Amino acid sequence: MNFIKYLCLFLLLSGGLQTFAQTQVYQLNLKNEINPAAWRATQKAFANAQASGAEVLLIDMNTYGGMLDYADSIRTKILNSKLKTIVFIDNNAASAGALISIACDKIYMSKGATIGAASVVNGQGEVLPEKYQSYMRGLMRTTAESKGRDPKIAESFVDPVVAIPGLVEKGKVLTLTTTEAIKYGYCNGEASSVEDVLQQEGITDFNKDVYVPSTIDYIIGFLTSPAVSSILILLMMGGIYFELQTPGIGFALLVAVVAGLLFFAPLYLEGLADNWEILLFVVGIGLLVLEIFFIPGFGIFGIAGIVCIVVGLAMSLILNDFFDLSVSGSERVVQSFLIVLGSIIGSIFLSVVFGGNILRSRAFQRLVLQDEQKATQGYQVNKPQFELLGKKGFAKTDLRPSGKIEIDGEWYEAVSNDGYIENGTDIVVSKIENYNLIVRRFSS
Repeated sequence: MNFIKYLCLFLLLSGGLQTFAQTQVYQLNLKNEINPAAWRATQKAFANAQASGAEVLLIDMNTYGGMLDYADSIRTKILNSKLKTIVFIDNNAASAGALISIACDKIYMSKGATIGAASVVNGQGEVLPEKYQSYMRGLMRTTAESKGRDPKIAESFVDPVVAIPGLVEKGKVLTLTTTEAIKYGYCNGEASSVEDVLQQEGITDFNKDVYVPSTIDYIIGFLTSPAVSSILILLMMGGIYFELQTPGIGFALLVAVVAGLLFFAPLYLEGLADNWEILLFVVGIGLLVLEIFFIPGFGIFGIAGIVCIVVGLAMSLILNDFFDLSVSGSERVVQSFLIVLGSIIGSIFLSVVFGGNILRSRAFQRLVLQDEQKATQGYQVNKPQFELLGKKGFAKTDLRPSGKIEIDGEWYEAVSNDGYIENGTDIVVSKIENYNLIVRRFSS
């Protein structure tokens, strides 16, 4: 009798303990474009879920798609995770969203939701050539197979050539409604909310944490946007140009350095910019400086420097394993190089058009070092005397178009009226504008 009594008491207590045991759930919201910010959020959400001891990671999704390389990274993260993964499609899971969804263990959809339409398109919505579609078909097919879903349906999300009798005819890309997705095994049930999804999964007693992006996440997302990256590259190149034009001023170099930090730091934190890409950019700058100041003319070092700068910047904008670009695809590679080249060309254009005016502006002059060096140093940067007009001297540094000249043993800041003037060339002061010496080549 006592044994039976203790056994019943043990079973009662065990049941009571199970009643109070809560299932730990971690929720990730993917409600915008699939981009670097979404990939960063996914990585942090999985890390937080594991740290909190979560058993389930639930994705609340509503997206029209985004960048394929980041969608593939998220897909891979989900497939390799030991957590139970559930996605709740609250309205849309198109393109990249469809790829991420079918990587999850369970799919639930709200009434009126859709999944599919995963053809690879460019920024204008135009369908890209077959090689892009072939890569996406392979991703969709293998992902569906890994979760026991019909791979042919996954292919028909991408390829209009794939026809499925009674579901989609040839020439049309497949998009499934909630009812159709349930019928063909691409949805485990219709749900009205995240809580409803958990109820249908038999998770009635749970503790749910939700990933909330921090201020730093928003800042990183802003700085890694293509438009901001272009502006930062423009500021970097412009700052370097002005620093080389007027050696020693410091302010232009400061602008370039700050822009460089704002460009590379968030990309490094996102896992895009690697050490070798940053080093390649720095080496490119070094080669350009070497060409300009130590090697006459413009040759192999200058060309190599430009190539290193462009490649270092462009490769920092895309996912790659050194030069393995299979994840990013040709379109993203071309886009990143166009962003870099466009920004560099833009900075050169603005520097040529506005460079002289900026260097001579009052605002700029307040920012640069105006102090007069002592006579022992032989350098004079005070307002030039008008008696220097017509004086002859020579270029102490290259004039590009500004630089330093020497007249009667004294150094002065000057601006060339003849474009580039090489160091050591004889010059003559042709005029003085706003206390600035304007010089030209002197030929006897």
